[in-house]
Amino acid sequence: MAQRIRRQPMSEINVVPYIDVMLVLLVIFMITAPLLAQGVKVDLPEAASEPIDRKQNEPLIVTVDAGGAYYLNVGEDTKKSIDHDALVQRVAAVLRHQPETPVLVRGDKNVNYGKVVTAMALLQKAGAPSVGLLTEAPEMEPQR
Repeated sequence: MAQRIRRQPMSEINVVPYIDVMLVLLVIFMITAPLLAQGVKVDLPEAASEPIDRKQNEPLIVTVDAGGAYYLNVGEDTKKSIDHDALVQRVAAVLRHQPETPVLVRGDKNVNYGKVVTAMALLQKAGAPSVGLLTEAPEMEPQR
């Protein structure tokens, strides 16, 4: 006796491959989501840069030199480099007394970008609501 093989009708869709693809995408999103959440919050200007308003408090300026050392324009010796902990403590103390004080970072053009980002992260840790970057206006070359 020959047995009859029962075949599925063509109208039924096999969803197993779609479920496999969905699970792979879920794993990818679970791995990449924590990586996207990390970063330094910076308020970017919406217009061309303008000079600092002198009616505001004197800004806190963190300078990062070409060697990656940090300097703060507040304290006993502004020409002496300071470590991470001292930077956070001094900036936090100033912001506790004057919360509207602008906080700016001035980085040497030859410094490693990571040092500037570290400075911005330390300022955020100290309680700075936003951090600006100091730049020099580019010199305009005469047109020929």
